[in-house]
Amino acid sequence: MTTSVFFGCTFIAFGPAIALFVFTIARDPLRVIFLIAGAFFWLVSLLLSSLVWFIAVQISNKENASQQKGLLIFGVVLSVLLQETFRFGYYKLLKKANEGLLALSQEDAMPISIRQLAYVSGLGFGFMSGAFSVANILADSFGPGTVGIHGDSQHYFISSAFMTMAIILLHMFWGVVFFDACEKKRWWSVALVVLSHLLVSCLSFLNPQYEGSLIPAYVIMFLMGSWAFLSAGGSLRNLKLCLTCKDKDFLLANHRPR
Repeated sequence: MTTSVFFGCTFIAFGPAIALFVFTIARDPLRVIFLIAGAFFWLVSLLLSSLVWFIAVQISNKENASQQKGLLIFGVVLSVLLQETFRFGYYKLLKKANEGLLALSQEDAMPISIRQLAYVSGLGFGFMSGAFSVANILADSFGPGTVGIHGDSQHYFISSAFMTMAIILLHMFWGVVFFDACEKKRWWSVALVVLSHLLVSCLSFLNPQYEGSLIPAYVIMFLMGSWAFLSAGGSLRNLKLCLTCKDKDFLLANHRPR
């Protein structure tokens, strides 16, 4: 794998997320702090799920292939459930933190709105998830070995990059929908977020049939993105105004806390 392909895959995987960070988060220290905290919460959830999975593997029969595959599926499901549990815990923590910031602030409005917190924390979850999804793959890309030498797909790295980009953006959308559902006590929406997360994670078992995992993942990403847009108060009218730069208040950088 050449250096150009390495940086190309990295750009595909993290390009949109980095652009969102630079233009909507980097200039606000408070948002940066909440993003880093969100990434930390995701990391703790991964640590716990990895620990449970490691113990389960050690006490299982390592010679039994079907049992090991079952443990792998168990690990994926456990990881998703822990991630969403920690997302809920982070939501509760942010609610308390926002109330504290409001008490310390001399203003009547929240320093940062719940919708902004949902977006920022979701992107934090996505950044850390993407880093763990693609870091080892990109590190191994320099060899030794050649992808596809035994007739496997030549598109392993590019497919992994596109899947990582989808996962990062999905975490952002999941965060927005999840926080909005918790605010409005719509627990069926929370359940749909968890189920869609489980579905996307389980699509990886279809690899190396990458079209079988990438296409459904991007369909789910589009649907969740539309849902997140509506949950954030979006409509076709203000989308048109935003795209034509006629409604600056709709942009997150200038969004009024609610």
